[in-house]
This record gives sequence, structure tokens and C-alpha cells, in this order.
Amino acid sequence: MNTNKTTTHKGDNFDRKWYVVDAAGVPIGRLAGQVAQVLRGKNKPDFQYNVDNGDFVVIINAEKAVLTGNKKDEIIYWHTGWPGGLRNVTRGTMLEDNPVKLVEKAVWGMTPKTKLGKQIFTKLKVYAGSEHPHAAQNPQPLDVRQDKKS
Repeated sequence: MNTNKTTTHKGDNFDRKWYVVDAAGVPIGRLAGQVAQVLRGKNKPDFQYNVDNGDFVVIINAEKAVLTGNKKDEIIYWHTGWPGGLRNVTRGTMLEDNPVKLVEKAVWGMTPKTKLGKQIFTKLKVYAGSEHPHAAQNPQPLDVRQDKKS
């Protein structure tokens, strides 16, 4: 008789932690990929694809994040839904004008596009400066790897 059983998590009885990430000098894509994994809970041993057991992440200094290569000249397109409503902006301009939106858009691109993905995305807090109102949660620093995976 096999006594090993698979355990599954149900409900909201997870131990959620708060992390703070300093985006100064970090490439946005590398930052977004690692933050998305923490938001989803893929860094935990009890990860499940159908359950939100991720942690909260606060990103500060979004204005000091960097775009590598020619990404400053890449154009982001969207449509307003109205006739003639095609809009565009370069990533470099968006980083200067609204760095919070650029970082959020990068993290959103690396999360699932489902109801669960929307729920996961609500645990992300991004701020352009170094101040944030989440000091009461006592966030731990999260180190974002600068080197490439070997």
C-alpha cells in the first residue's frame, strides 16, 4: 500500500511575503521575468498552475531601469477601439514619460492572460521613485540576477 499522497492547496491559506526590488540599472526584461515568477509563486516548492500562491512585489526606482540594445527605438502599438485610433510610442519615450506603465507592461507580458493572471498581476506595485507606502508590510529585498543563466 502506497502512503505517499499528493497534496493540493485550496483557498487563500498561503503565507504570502512582500518583496521590494530596486530597478536601478537593471534591464527591464530581466527584471520583469524574475518578478513575474515570484508573483506567480514559481519560486516555491508547492507551486501549482491553477492556484495563486505567489508573493507581493514592490518595484522602486522604475525610472532608473534600463533598456538594452536598440529597444529604446522599438515602437509599441495599440488601438483605442475607435476609427482611426491606432496609437504608438517608442519604449524610450515611454520610459521617460511614464516608467511605471512600461515596467507594468513588461511584467504583464510575462504573466498568463487569464482570470488567474489578472489576480496575480494585482500583487504588483510599481513606483517611479525610491519611496513606497508599503513599509508597514516589512518587505524583504529581492535580488534580481544581473548575469545570464548558464
